[in-house]
Amino acid sequence: MIDTGDTAWVLISAALVFLMTPGLGFFYGGMVRSKNVLTTIMQSFFIVAMISVEWLILGYTMTFGADVGGFIGSLEKFGLANVGMNVLENGTIPELAFVAFQCMFAVITPALITGAFAERMKFRAFTLFILLWAIFIYNPMAHWVWGGGFLAQLGALDFAGGLVIHILSGVSGLTLCILLGKRRGYGRTAMLPHNLPMTVLGAALLWFGWFGFNAGSALGANALAANAFIASQGAAAAATVSWVLLEWVRSGKPTVLGAASGCIAGLVAITPAAGFVAPMPAIFIGFVGGAVCYGAVAVLKEKMGYDDSLDAFGVHGLGGTWGSIATGLFATTSVNPAGADGLFYGDAHLLMAQVISTVVAYALAIVGSFLLYKIVNAITPMRADEAEETAGLDIVEHGEHGYTGETFSASPMLSSFLGESADAASFSSTMLENPGK
Repeated sequence: MIDTGDTAWVLISAALVFLMTPGLGFFYGGMVRSKNVLTTIMQSFFIVAMISVEWLILGYTMTFGADVGGFIGSLEKFGLANVGMNVLENGTIPELAFVAFQCMFAVITPALITGAFAERMKFRAFTLFILLWAIFIYNPMAHWVWGGGFLAQLGALDFAGGLVIHILSGVSGLTLCILLGKRRGYGRTAMLPHNLPMTVLGAALLWFGWFGFNAGSALGANALAANAFIASQGAAAAATVSWVLLEWVRSGKPTVLGAASGCIAGLVAITPAAGFVAPMPAIFIGFVGGAVCYGAVAVLKEKMGYDDSLDAFGVHGLGGTWGSIATGLFATTSVNPAGADGLFYGDAHLLMAQVISTVVAYALAIVGSFLLYKIVNAITPMRADEAEETAGLDIVEHGEHGYTGETFSASPMLSSFLGESADAASFSSTMLENPGK
């Protein structure tokens, strides 16, 4: 039977998770240079629309249709056929409420990737890559873990998306940023966040929406939702503290950007474990998650030399990796009888399942993203050229600029094209009048 309280909570949670993707646009948008703020926000905003359509037509059935060989869902629910007003199997909510909730997960996952290649991908290539990524990488992985696929049969646990969302998006982002190459001037020119208040606003919206993300995954207004809520808050707070403390010791100043990044790192780390671990282990998971992600952003990226623009891999890839492994350590059936006991509660099987599933997620993200990059790049160039990147993708791709009266530093090629004027408005006008150039 349908429980109205459970239904209300899941629908509210779906709305909270929806808010996270525009919030992510602000979070990422504040960290890029002003000439790329609109295209960065547009990527998240457009994904909300495009992937929602894909999910309702194809994604839901690929993920939650009847299992086919442990690898994919059948097409029995194509276009939401056979869904109707049915009650979710073994649940207390309408299946349509579950469709809506999972739709928001499918939306935010590819949006996370955009932080890795910010400021250098053409919008046409972006839309094609993201659509194909959702169909051929996200949907199968979600089925393997949540839809009864082979990783679920192995015993892997992922309460709200450490494997399916954060590892998959973070590692795919790393793969893409390496294939695309570094931003021009990276390592030689300062590429500082242009609007930190916008980034903090985005982080606050993400933190707020994450309660729907994690607590909503209980699929009911119950004790498990309350546990996931508290675990999420404790982990986010602990990670914020650990990140800020580490950078304070290392650089001498506690930064606002560090605090915003730390809270996201903690939320990422607790996501797979929120419904399986008690509050005190959740605080530990968050504290370690903040330290791990800070190390990836402040040390690993510099030593390895890759240009993960907004640290999608450092926060989501490695934060999700730690969270998935930590689930295998701290999970207990005293919190969730439908889960399993982890290593610290006397059973090593879950830890092995988490490790294997993490390796599978890395492999799918790397191989799948590499192949899709090659396919899309053969159809349409993915990387903006030097003139476009110098001008900024806002004006080149969208014919707009984020701030009135904004100017930019033009390359010699653009200067000869524009003549004496190098402001964004005149560049837009010139481009419209001379599209062939």
